[in-house]
Amino acid sequence: MDITKIIVEQINTERSTLMKEKENRYVFKVNPAATKLQIKQAVEELFKVKVLRVNTARYIGKIRRVGAHAGPKPAWKKAMVKLQKGQEIKPIEEKT
Repeated sequence: MDITKIIVEQINTERSTLMKEKENRYVFKVNPAATKLQIKQAVEELFKVKVLRVNTARYIGKIRRVGAHAGPKPAWKKAMVKLQKGQEIKPIEEKT
């Protein structure tokens, strides 16, 4: 899998900001087919940092209703990446 297609976007929420400050962990939305090893290699190559650990979580798309129409939201995968002490990742520009 191409490393540019593994990391979809960086997640910037209040919780992810606290994780970044306290634990040096960064949160990314990643391709659901990506493995932990692929995520680690992609982060190390794209951001030139040393990754210590990768944790992942899968989220199933929920059914949402808009009036008479119902449809599922897409499923997605989140990766929490712990970096070596003293290293950091600059925020990625959001897609608009």
